Amino acid sequence: MGDKEIKSLEELGKATAAAETATKADAQAPVEGEAEAAPAEEAATKSDEPAAPVYVQKLDAQGRAYATGKRKNAIARVWIKPGNGKITVNGREFKTYFARPVLQLVIHQPILAAERKDQYDIVCTVKGGGLSGQAGAVRHGVSKALTYFEPDLRGVLKKGGFLTRDSRVVERKKYGKAKARKSFQFSKR
Repeated sequence: MGDKEIKSLEELGKATAAAETATKADAQAPVEGEAEAAPAEEAATKSDEPAAPVYVQKLDAQGRAYATGKRKNAIARVWIKPGNGKITVNGREFKTYFARPVLQLVIHQPILAAERKDQYDIVCTVKGGGLSGQAGAVRHGVSKALTYFEPDLRGVLKKGGFLTRDSRVVERKKYGKAKARKSFQFSKR
């Protein structure tokens, strides 16, 4: 009796396996009118995966990369070309324009992160805001221009956070308030 039960279980397993493969084959077999839809569905599933964007070098007629950087109310226009590392801001040496060492460090951050020190000449024009905002705008512009000149640097600069525009700006003053949020003094008595 034991052999018959084992045989019947084996037969049962074979039958269920055959039934499963038959239902899968039926589910995959196209019905009339759906023959054209099946390849389209396969193509749709393949195209659902986003293709990695391809970044190309963007240079002007003089072989320079141009980018605009922004921070607070400052806007910097930055041109980068191969050179020996000279940085000019509004026609002046950047160390005289940004006298504080902290601001000079801010400008050098993307260049040091990309390991491109003394390889590019940078010319900037910056306006608006104060010195801190202008230094941040120059840093943003230099980072973007580096990615336009060498698209392979995008990953390094993006990871360092240099390509993100710092959107923090001064909050506007509201009517009925002394400043943006400060209220006028409430009556003491």
